[in-house]
Amino acid sequence: MRDLDKPLRLHLPEPSGRPGHPTDFTYLRLAPAGAARKPPLQVRPAETAELAASLVRVLDDEGRAVGPWAPGLAPEQLRAGLRAMLTTRIFDARMLLAQRQKKISFYMQCLGEEAIAVAHSMALREGDMCFPTYRQQGLLIARGVPLEELICQLLSNECDPLKGRQLPVLYSRRRDGFFSVSGNLATQFVQAVGWAMASAIRGDTRIASGWIGDGSTAEPDFHNALTFAHVYRAPVILNVVNNQWAISTFQAIAGGERATFASRGVGAGIASLRVDGNDFLAVCAVSQWAAQRARHNLGPTLIEWITYRGGAHSTSDDPSRYRPADDWQRFPLGDPIARLEAHLVRIGEWSAQQGEALRQELQELVLRAQKAAERHGTLADGPLPAPESIFEDVYAAMPAHLLRQREQLRAELEQGS
Repeated sequence: MRDLDKPLRLHLPEPSGRPGHPTDFTYLRLAPAGAARKPPLQVRPAETAELAASLVRVLDDEGRAVGPWAPGLAPEQLRAGLRAMLTTRIFDARMLLAQRQKKISFYMQCLGEEAIAVAHSMALREGDMCFPTYRQQGLLIARGVPLEELICQLLSNECDPLKGRQLPVLYSRRRDGFFSVSGNLATQFVQAVGWAMASAIRGDTRIASGWIGDGSTAEPDFHNALTFAHVYRAPVILNVVNNQWAISTFQAIAGGERATFASRGVGAGIASLRVDGNDFLAVCAVSQWAAQRARHNLGPTLIEWITYRGGAHSTSDDPSRYRPADDWQRFPLGDPIARLEAHLVRIGEWSAQQGEALRQELQELVLRAQKAAERHGTLADGPLPAPESIFEDVYAAMPAHLLRQREQLRAELEQGS
């Protein structure tokens, strides 16, 4: 049969590992620490193509900070970052347990991804607005948001600021620069670009930071956001957290097999970089660089953070059904917390004893916050917000048809009691 006569066929991307078969991580296309160049802020987007295909790394395997991207952070800044990352991980573990105890309906942890949100927060100023997904709780914890308030939202209790109307982990804290999380994929990008454009139209100084996962890059909103950000040079940072897996589909399904997600930004005329998301120093350095570009009216920056979702997608997911159980332990970029600790030890600013003491302190801190929040009720034992409160805080002035529906509901509740 001649080649021209062979039947056509489609390519179906597959991960290089499945349950019972260890993952071959060579698909990641890693680069040595310190090898990536650091361009000037005024770099033309097309000149970042190399950075979009490579990998910006600062910490080497021995915990040394090497290369032009080393941010030169003070020891106290590094320790603050470590504390915020550990708090986030311990918080996640406690809330996951609370969900198993039926105190919370649902939970999503960010195990293995803590460095991205925590280090990124160090590049932002008060008033900047983040448009996050459901794995950026580190942004809130790094900014010192009281854990008790976050837990009340998870418990949907009487002190839940969202009054039980939002899925747990979909926080909304405007005063902390944390826009309401949406469960719809990729909406964060168009919202962030629009907010950033509005800031520029007003002549403000605040920038926006939008977040999506690798799977969301296949959504139309991703491409729409890139077009507007490029055309109007919106002061925005566009973060793609490539943790290798969507709910149960490998990142190649979204197009990450033959090209990086960062390269899509270059094609759209946006300065783009691919970065080791488990390297706290690299995340901090690149985030600062991108924020400076936005503040100097040099346009948007797209960053693909390479990391790994260490746990399940959510409490409704069983990752052992679609990937090797030991994948996270074998991930070549390691654990972001362990890597930062190794760096601190190397420069003489940390010890195993300090690490153990900090973990014990934070365990007690999170437990106290949980107990305080549970005094206002849990999903299991209430009290819950009053049913008629669903009509409130929707309109500035409640329309007549909702007033009638609220009175009807009250009457039915009284009859039922």
